[in-house]
Amino acid sequence: MERINDPGNGRATRHADVVVIGAGQAGLSAAFHLARRGFTPAPAAERPGDPAAAGPGPTYAVLDASDGPGGAWRHRWKSLLMATVNGISDLPGVPQPDVDPAEPSSAFLSRYFAAYEQQVGLAVERPVKVLAVEREDTDPGGRLRITTSDGGWSARAVINATGTWTRPFWPIYPGQFTFGGRQLHVADYVSAEEFRGLHVIVVGGGISAVGLLDEISKVTSTSWFTRREPVWRDGFDRQAGHDAVALVEDRVRQGLPPQSVVAATGLIWTPALRAAAARGVLDRRPMFTAIEPGGVRLADGGFLPADVILWATGFRAELEHLAPLHLRGPGGGIAMEGTQVAAEPRVHLVGYGPSSSTIGANRAGRAAVTEILKLLAAPAAAADPR
Repeated sequence: MERINDPGNGRATRHADVVVIGAGQAGLSAAFHLARRGFTPAPAAERPGDPAAAGPGPTYAVLDASDGPGGAWRHRWKSLLMATVNGISDLPGVPQPDVDPAEPSSAFLSRYFAAYEQQVGLAVERPVKVLAVEREDTDPGGRLRITTSDGGWSARAVINATGTWTRPFWPIYPGQFTFGGRQLHVADYVSAEEFRGLHVIVVGGGISAVGLLDEISKVTSTSWFTRREPVWRDGFDRQAGHDAVALVEDRVRQGLPPQSVVAATGLIWTPALRAAAARGVLDRRPMFTAIEPGGVRLADGGFLPADVILWATGFRAELEHLAPLHLRGPGGGIAMEGTQVAAEPRVHLVGYGPSSSTIGANRAGRAAVTEILKLLAAPAAAADPR
């Protein structure tokens, strides 16, 4: 079997029963439940051939590509305050401290995640980028090889919690590369001030799109384009949330690419968004047909001059490192049974599809650990090489 080149500079492969990839909400939840069920962090180094080096009991490792705690939150724009951020659930076992509504969510949540890692005793290794996950053999009870920027690992199971922030989705439109202004994705957004005096087109129908429309429209002129009219709700009840999650679960069960839970629930009218609507900011236009050097060609044939196009068009799951496992099916997605990949029971995806919300991520972390305990309780197909 062809293997990804290992940049570990000849270091010995390290071993853990479970490797968690990612230390955002979903990854930390999974690590918490592993620790709660008796798993201990894998040792910092191993002596090949010495089983005692790994210590007694099952072990786990958490590998995070970021250079500090906070997951995707550490990269959010500074104007996204705790007063305006969509609801954030507590990490399991440790409630959030008192919140200053005026504090940027990136600062507050990065601090909360850092304190959580220390309090729970999660030995997160960072920055470690996972490059590939491969099967060590063809036996479903065998082990998985994880190639990283900091050497290799061997594990009986992998919990993947890499989220979506590093894979912004950019739609392709005719003439896109002829545009003479600036194009950026929400992932690159910093502040509305950089657009003052410019006409900004915002594309997208989700929470980020309408939130940034409101923010940017306070300093300059804007236009809003979406493929379809968003569904607006006056409130959000438990049943609506359950129905939305069920829709996404059904998609991933069929092996289809997951729809976001937010897309399934619709948008909630907040006081800020009602005020934006009253100012005419949320007058939605159907998608333009082409992009030209000075603006966009409208669906009715007209032309709208523009200086900036901000793509609030969402993200895709960061799963490229799982490509050697060939998990995607004919539908373009990965068929799932709960958090478990149907075709590869050693791999669990958390923070994916129906578990992409913060509440869902917590539940998925616990569910993945429960299933992995069953897997590890089964007799190993081959002796652990430690």
